[in-house]
Amino acid sequence: MTTPAVSETSRTTHLDWLLALTAIPTATGREHRVVAWVDSWLADRPDLAVSSDKHGNLTVRFADESPTDDPLYLTAHLDHPAFVVDRVVSPSVVELAFRGGVMDDYFTGARVALFDREGLSVRGTLAERVDGANPKFKTFLCELDRDDGSLRPGDIARWDLPEPEITTIDGVECAATHACDDLAALAAALGAIDELRRLRAAGEARGDVRLLMTRAEEVGFIGAIGACKSGTIEPGARLIALENSRSFPDSPIGGGPIVRVGDRVTVFTPEMTAAVAQVAERVSGAPAQPTAAQKQSEMPTWRWQRKLMAGGACEASVFCAFGHSSTCVCLPLGNYHNMADLTAVQAGTNTEPPRVGREYIAVSDYHGLVDLLLACCVDLADPERARMSSFRSRVDTLWSELKFVVE
Repeated sequence: MTTPAVSETSRTTHLDWLLALTAIPTATGREHRVVAWVDSWLADRPDLAVSSDKHGNLTVRFADESPTDDPLYLTAHLDHPAFVVDRVVSPSVVELAFRGGVMDDYFTGARVALFDREGLSVRGTLAERVDGANPKFKTFLCELDRDDGSLRPGDIARWDLPEPEITTIDGVECAATHACDDLAALAAALGAIDELRRLRAAGEARGDVRLLMTRAEEVGFIGAIGACKSGTIEPGARLIALENSRSFPDSPIGGGPIVRVGDRVTVFTPEMTAAVAQVAERVSGAPAQPTAAQKQSEMPTWRWQRKLMAGGACEASVFCAFGHSSTCVCLPLGNYHNMADLTAVQAGTNTEPPRVGREYIAVSDYHGLVDLLLACCVDLADPERARMSSFRSRVDTLWSELKFVVE
């Protein structure tokens, strides 16, 4: 099997999508701006069909592909930790509820940008914490920079951060932006689907591949749970959940996309993880780490990682809990949930007050994720290719080649 090639022109376009998507204001339950961007993207691609379930999750599929009982899904969530306006106290003060997981230390005196239905409305500063309408969400009064009459309950606020850019961080070319988690993964999935369209048009790929975009992940995988409970996902489906996961020294930014074997909740479906890892090894031409018979200098430049991400949880665990075959692929992420200097803040060794910052990922990791997802879409959706990508296929090959030593 050959690895589909992505042109430099396509890579430039994919990077544009990354910067555009990750700059869109979004929050749990308020993902409509991202949905509008995706709708615009789909409008130029009539060969793709989209549907919505009763929870607002979106499924994109190839319109001319007959549904099967074992479709391959790529999944990404549409929300990011952010504030939602709960109450307008006065023209200069609003009450904001934070939907997502961020340490208390980062809220003190933080600056936020607030968006009404037309776009950016006003900036403000978080003041005191108050008891909100829902005790599950941290709620704050926000003092606006000026009187503003346009904000309404349900509007979005997010950290006031610089605009996205491509920059160098610790010697690695990175995209630094508002919300890599999980919009960078969504951008990569769209890139892979677009490349798959090209291969299908040329007769070089087939199979039932779909993209599931879920809502409300940041408050407990609510969209994914709804998709499982309502039958949005078929019983025989195979799912590759896409994430952005906090980088650690053993999962470095720039080390390539990560095939996750599990998270702090569970170990994912072993057969599914093994199949994706085998595709990654084929794309790279090497395992994630050098074997004992290899030198580091012999490793290829296309890099990937295979890790247990023990610090967090993801939608793959939800899918597994409902009996689906699922695994996860993620991008190593800096400033997880916009928390800068997080390791030091957690350890209490920070020398400056905690501050928010742009999340960032390596550009090479992002392009690597597009490559890996495209290869998975080609290999794992086609029944014959999927069989060849199984570990059992590798075992059978080893037996055929070396059984003579025990005969």
